[in-house]
Amino acid sequence: MKQQLKAALLISGSVLVSSSAFAEDGKINFTGEILDAACTVDIGAGNTMSVDLGKINKSAIATSGATSSPTDFSLTLTDCPAAITSAAIKFDGTAFNGDNSVLALTEGTTELPSATGVGIQILDDEDTVVALDAPSKDYTLKADVDNDLKFSARYIAKSDTVVAGTANSAVSFTVNYN
Repeated sequence: MKQQLKAALLISGSVLVSSSAFAEDGKINFTGEILDAACTVDIGAGNTMSVDLGKINKSAIATSGATSSPTDFSLTLTDCPAAITSAAIKFDGTAFNGDNSVLALTEGTTELPSATGVGIQILDDEDTVVALDAPSKDYTLKADVDNDLKFSARYIAKSDTVVAGTANSAVSFTVNYN
């Protein structure tokens, strides 16, 4: 009798596990395409660019939300195939306290501590803030020309108390072709 009870429990437990394995609340379809050829990214030696945001007096960004003047930069795409007509740029970096519209500053050193209460914003060519980890607007691309995708960057105060220091950061980017 005990053996039959154990067998019944084992079978009913297997049925419950297998039925829950097939339950679904939704479905996600992943789509995309692997390109045979894409544009060449031309931003400098080693595909690394430096953008100098300058030396800003903390009084110029003394209240939360205040920004410095933007500094322009371009990402150049060359040798684009005719089949690729547009692209968006996705910037990946560390967000300022969870705000993905502001890039956090990198830590300074004991001798040169980093500024606090301030981060960096990236803007597209229409002065719209580009969120981190999300694609920018689409930029039109043409074959056989240098396609300059124009952006700018600026400091933004995230506090009413900005403390002076180094104000550096880094971001990587990915070109998303359309």
